[in-house]
Amino acid sequence: MNFQQLRSVREAVRQGFNLTEVAAALHTLQPGVSRQIRELEDELGIEIFVRAGKRLTGLTPPGETVLPIVERLLQEAGNLQRAGADFARAGAGALRIAATHSQARYALPAVVRDFRQQHPNVQLHLHQGSPQQVAKLLLDGEADIGIATEALAQYDELLALPCYRWTHSVVVPPGHPLAVDADAGRPLSLQRLAEFPLITYETGYTGRAHIDQAFNRAGLTPEVVLVAMDADVIKTYVELDM
Repeated sequence: MNFQQLRSVREAVRQGFNLTEVAAALHTLQPGVSRQIRELEDELGIEIFVRAGKRLTGLTPPGETVLPIVERLLQEAGNLQRAGADFARAGAGALRIAATHSQARYALPAVVRDFRQQHPNVQLHLHQGSPQQVAKLLLDGEADIGIATEALAQYDELLALPCYRWTHSVVVPPGHPLAVDADAGRPLSLQRLAEFPLITYETGYTGRAHIDQAFNRAGLTPEVVLVAMDADVIKTYVELDM
């Protein structure tokens, strides 16, 4: 058993069982990919893939069991290589962070600044994406740590830890009735908020699920006129008094 065999299996699934695409991704030839897969199957005594002639069409039941193990082995091999490289560089190295735009824009700047002051020889790589993309980067071993308000806790393969509390604010243009209420000292309620069209986060971003749950518990259905993935875009359209 070798890592090239494991990579061939993993890449076959990633490329939709298209061996031509697998060979291109691994910078090798298609017959070599087929041989690597067959040799691993022979060694394990099982068939990992369902075949139609020479084509792969899916995973067998044993293959469904083997695939997560293959992915973990390759991920741990990558971790081992990075650990060795980090120790060899004595205090240097790289830290790959995956985060949503809102986390990268609002939560991380001060943390990154402090980290750089304490570890000036560590190179930081910041990858931005949706919560689901953050989770995938972690699962694929392409990020060391992920920061997102939703989705990460839904994956059994990931350990999700709370690191800070994220709160939401209502933002309105000057002169808006809700601003008048605030100036008059009248408290804001969900019922009052639901009287106006809302611009909020895309489903799956920045605690949108908690916003929906709050309105649902109150028996309210707000009029959502626009959704976006980050606060900067939302504030821009609020300024247009939508």
